[in-house]
Amino acid sequence: MSRRPGILFLACMMIAALFLPSRIAIAEDAGKPAVRVKSVRKLFHNGEHNAFTDMCKFQGKYYLTFRSCPDGHMLHPTSTIIIMSSEDAKTWKQVHRFSVKLRDVRDPHFLVFKEKLFVYTGTWYCGETSPKTRDMNELLGYAVWSDNGTDWSGPTMLEGTYGHYVWRAATYGGKAYLCGRRKKEFAQVTSRGERDSLVESAILESDDGLIFRKAGLFQEQYGDETAFLFEKDGSALAIARSGSGRNAQICRSTAPYKNWERVDLDRYIGGPLVVKWGDHYMVGGRKTLTGKAVTSLCWLVDNRLHEFAELPSGGDNSYPGFLELSPKRALVSYYSSHEKDESGKTITAIYMAELEIE
Repeated sequence: MSRRPGILFLACMMIAALFLPSRIAIAEDAGKPAVRVKSVRKLFHNGEHNAFTDMCKFQGKYYLTFRSCPDGHMLHPTSTIIIMSSEDAKTWKQVHRFSVKLRDVRDPHFLVFKEKLFVYTGTWYCGETSPKTRDMNELLGYAVWSDNGTDWSGPTMLEGTYGHYVWRAATYGGKAYLCGRRKKEFAQVTSRGERDSLVESAILESDDGLIFRKAGLFQEQYGDETAFLFEKDGSALAIARSGSGRNAQICRSTAPYKNWERVDLDRYIGGPLVVKWGDHYMVGGRKTLTGKAVTSLCWLVDNRLHEFAELPSGGDNSYPGFLELSPKRALVSYYSSHEKDESGKTITAIYMAELEIE
């Protein structure tokens, strides 16, 4: 009996495997559902450096935001924030694009608050040209907002955020909350090494989404980008990147968020995300455990990360956004620089992965 059909079958399976968009995880137990990455597509590339994503749903439509800059990743007054919208989460169109004069805009994040859609951005002072040095004490938060997702306000300075780099946002109990990192007592330092240990990651609160005040500190030292969510009882869960390449932390607190419990994770996470998908906690961000920087997705169970997907990515990447479509389907946006254009030049583009719980 000929073995050729079996050989052909195995060959076809090997070829098909080459086109799988990412690794598929198998759940170790009922606490970690198996997730299939159904597809990954390049959603946006305009020849500029496109990075730092977030997603949300507002008034029945889906929204995506990210930074775009013709001059690259670092600080440039030419940077802009793009906001896109979709009715079916498949076809996207730009609905707004804004900048802040003399400032680099980056890391936009959504917040649906008081029947408005806010987009918050941290900004570095640049002046007329791209600066070679930067000072956290000149940071300032800005926001734009819309009542309908079509008509947008102009950029508005956030009171109480001077010297703070504002990041992810959440709402609970009629208040808006932001992560804002800053140097302790706005210290004057001369080096990054001296600065990192002095950086605090503050949780800022607001009654109107525009005027902020300190509520507490996610991290008291080596503070960095902090993603967080609120439970139904008002308790807060945060995943915080740590400065100087240290391992990320799980941070927990109850209202009024003055005292925090912190647990070190087993890895550094760049551009962290934490969301609740059904009854499970999902963490995303850039990992470097193998020396290669890739965007990874994990379940968080009992203070431990259990990776279920490594998305196609490399180089400059991460900063995922999350959009739940159903209890078993979701989208994750992120950026990466693992591909090249037709001329062989590395591009930094926005990607979209579709996830399905099996």
